[in-house]
Amino acid sequence: MEKKLLNKIAIVTGGCRGIGLAISEELLKNGAYVFALDYVIPENIEFENSNYAAYFKTIQADVSSEESVNAAIEQVLKEKEAIHILVNNAGITRDNLLIKMSEKEWDSVLDTNLKGAFICSKAVAKTMMLQRQGRIVNVSSVVGAMGNAGQSNYSASKAGMMGFTKSLAKELGSRNILVNCIAPGYVRSAMTDALNDEQKKQFLNNIPLKRVAEPSDIANLTMFLVSEESSYITGQVIHINGGLFM
Repeated sequence: MEKKLLNKIAIVTGGCRGIGLAISEELLKNGAYVFALDYVIPENIEFENSNYAAYFKTIQADVSSEESVNAAIEQVLKEKEAIHILVNNAGITRDNLLIKMSEKEWDSVLDTNLKGAFICSKAVAKTMMLQRQGRIVNVSSVVGAMGNAGQSNYSASKAGMMGFTKSLAKELGSRNILVNCIAPGYVRSAMTDALNDEQKKQFLNNIPLKRVAEPSDIANLTMFLVSEESSYITGQVIHINGGLFM
């Protein structure tokens, strides 16, 4: 198999579990060296191929803290002296109805999801500009475009990532840095696995493809956007939701 990312250095925030781990593994499969930044590092991370572990490193970091992120980026540059790819995937939810939502629930989601993408992008931008090469992929959500009751904070953060992506693409395009956004729909997770058959049926009624996405579906699109095959795509929001939102 051709390794399309051979010798590329990638950073994936929230890269130790769920969608982030699937993205990390896809980049590793294609030859990248991956640094996963996560707030909590799992004790054991298992890959499809045990050889990937030699090209994967975790760094504990809080993406909502510029000091924490800068320290992590400094560590990456000390070890590898380059950063070619950044995937802003880290995100949290604190769901509540507007009239019940606390300021803390609002701030924590915006700080991690949107401010985190800003801090991480800013931290790698100078290196990518000097290289005149880079790929930034922001992982948003379908609810950033269509909204969702009880998720005004999450929806606002994910909508903000879409606008942030377009602005950053215009700022960095002349330096050959491509910035794009992925907006997943419902993705298989512990939450969706726990639904009973009736709940799953109701859940899937609104999805034309009648299934939730696999984490690998999101990873495959990310891989395309960081590869040379996407070299004329920037500033785009690409929805991957089985037809839930068109």
